[in-house]
Amino acid sequence: MINKISLWGFIWMSLFGMSCQHKINNHPLNEVMHTFSNYDSVPCKHLNWQAKVNFETKQITGIATWTFENKNNSPYIYFDTYDLSIQHVTINQQNIDYSLGKPNKEFGTCLGIPIGSNDSIVSIEYTTGANATALQWLAPLQTAGKKLPYLFTQCETIHARSLLPCQDLPALRVTYQADIEVPKGMMAVMSAKNPQAKNESGKYHFDMEIPIPTYLIALAVGDISYKAIDARSGVYTEPSMLDKAAAELSDIPMMMAAAEKLGGPYKWGNYDVLIAPPSFPIGGMENPRLTFATPTIIAGDKSLVSLIAHEMAHSWSGNLVTNATWNDVWLNEGFTTYFERRIMEAISGKDYNDMLWELGYQDMESDFKDLGMDSPDTKLYVDLKGRHPENGFTNIPYEKGAVFIKMLEENMGRKKFDAYLNNYFQTNAFVPMTTKKCLAFMQQYLFENDIKIKEKLHIQDWVFSPGLPNNCPHKNPIRFEKVDTARKLFEQSGDVKNLVTTNWTTHEWLQLLRKLPHPLDHTKMNALDNAFQLTGISNCEIADEWYKLSISSNYEKAYPAMQDFLGKVGRKKFLEPLYREMMNTEANQKMAKDIFKQSKDNYHPQTAKKIEGIISKK
Repeated sequence: MINKISLWGFIWMSLFGMSCQHKINNHPLNEVMHTFSNYDSVPCKHLNWQAKVNFETKQITGIATWTFENKNNSPYIYFDTYDLSIQHVTINQQNIDYSLGKPNKEFGTCLGIPIGSNDSIVSIEYTTGANATALQWLAPLQTAGKKLPYLFTQCETIHARSLLPCQDLPALRVTYQADIEVPKGMMAVMSAKNPQAKNESGKYHFDMEIPIPTYLIALAVGDISYKAIDARSGVYTEPSMLDKAAAELSDIPMMMAAAEKLGGPYKWGNYDVLIAPPSFPIGGMENPRLTFATPTIIAGDKSLVSLIAHEMAHSWSGNLVTNATWNDVWLNEGFTTYFERRIMEAISGKDYNDMLWELGYQDMESDFKDLGMDSPDTKLYVDLKGRHPENGFTNIPYEKGAVFIKMLEENMGRKKFDAYLNNYFQTNAFVPMTTKKCLAFMQQYLFENDIKIKEKLHIQDWVFSPGLPNNCPHKNPIRFEKVDTARKLFEQSGDVKNLVTTNWTTHEWLQLLRKLPHPLDHTKMNALDNAFQLTGISNCEIADEWYKLSISSNYEKAYPAMQDFLGKVGRKKFLEPLYREMMNTEANQKMAKDIFKQSKDNYHPQTAKKIEGIISKK
């Protein structure tokens, strides 16, 4: 049956030949939830997505068919869009009027569609735009194989709206099916049940029957191959990297065993990892069933695989129990960082894990210094109302959140805390979680409603006040004490023989380079470089710290290799500190701008925007 609004819209257009787009009604931006949608009264439930990937035009043309529930007999359903060109909207196979609101630079454009009380399915035909913030299109030369182009998405936080029209907020969960057409000879993979080999047609079908937030919808297309690690895990990447990546990630089954012991059964079926091209903007993205990860973790010695432990931990903290708003992001990242460290302790031992805790603490200290200890952005529950959610993604929700959880474990005892944590994940699975609800659950199941414990542990200060309470756990690791002793001897003598690095991991190197004087005199810089070939080193974590030290020391010998590094690697964690360091001195500001001009096409749109903001301040 065609409802009255649908029928009237069809008759109007048929008789008068008018466009489907009219000014119907616009829904205001919900500044707390960062959405234009009316998800609370007309929530979407399921997506059927048909899409074709066109590398020549760098566009995705698609039809997003949404099944929704009209709870309150609302006359409209509203969607979030960003730089999407809407061609047609249909209900019951009839073209429907739609409206597009005034574009907002940060949050996109509201799409309003009239609906009747009996309507439950709407189809939106559209094309992505040149400024889609979720998409990065790579030319063949920007890939490892150099033969085929590549596309990947990054939808966290609110970038899914540039991939397809959706109700784009973490509090809403949807299931989805997708049929994706790509050029022949290429494979498509998604955050869903995935193929393990290319097919001849270039057409791939995907199912995600478990409800997820839209920021976890993910797609990658390219010259991709698969190699299994065990029965439920494996690696996807370009063929030339496949064996190396699989060897580096061979501990995934051990990680999963440790994770399930802490969080309960893994509920997502397979756990696979896609090693993306170098321009991937972040370390990893916890897309369900298929973590997207930067190739910078492939160091050859498994010293950087804690990132995989982090993304795996998100299968419980984030994907299973999800922050309701981006103000609550610490619930995702703080719990997950703690969970990551517990996984690493189980597979690598306490001494090793203590180094991860200390490096994370240093990252947090750096952000406290940049933001100011009294900054409201150093609270765990951060106010992002009307601001882009990515303003909340500092080290604070990760590391302050993690040491808060660690403080609870140390005070309540590991046995009791682990029982609480397992209960937290199982009881709240697939339920949007707020800070208020989390603390209430903690009060009931961890503190057993003892108000004195809550007050003794300064819970309110930890969550709602800036800075760090005085009961923050912090201790320098034994392995770093040895590094510090050797470093001091080197600083005094300049003799690299004091640095016995034979059994060092990446983490000892980071401790050394971070703690050396900035600037360091050129005699010592040359001694370090000659002894350990730090300029041009393939380990990106060490390279980043070395180049940061080189900039502050005006060690120009390292600059060509640094420029090459900045042109190839797209991970924001590495780029931002180097560009900031260059912008600290007038002599290097031109170098920063020149490097960015030459390299920006290799960066993800989100990364390019961030770096452009850094270099344009002076």
